[in-house]
Amino acid sequence: VQLQASGGGSVQAGGSLRLSCAASGGTFSSLSTGWFRQAPAKEREFVAAMSSSGGGGYYTDPVRGRFTVSRDNDKNTVYLQMNNLEPEDTAVYYCAASRRILSLKHLENYDYWGRGTLVTVSS
Repeated sequence: VQLQASGGGSVQAGGSLRLSCAASGGTFSSLSTGWFRQAPAKEREFVAAMSSSGGGGYYTDPVRGRFTVSRDNDKNTVYLQMNNLEPEDTAVYYCAASRRILSLKHLENYDYWGRGTLVTVSS
């Protein structure tokens, strides 16, 4: 499975961006998907995930209520809508896919990774 993230850019604090992650080469609907981010000099961290079994998204506390993860299985694409962005959200954002349906907050549980897309939020 190949993943391609897009939609990053530069915005001012309070602005919005929507990231997309297009999957190819596999059965996307059977995979759970997640978003991670890595700020300069920091480790990659969990942002949001959505299980292949359905239901709502899972979020890290700093983004809950501002970010929304969704997926369109017909388009083999997962999205991350990011609203009310803060300078602390500045990072390279990565999408990932997992054959698991649980423990999606842990990056070691993901089988496929896309290249990152840079999000820069200025104050």
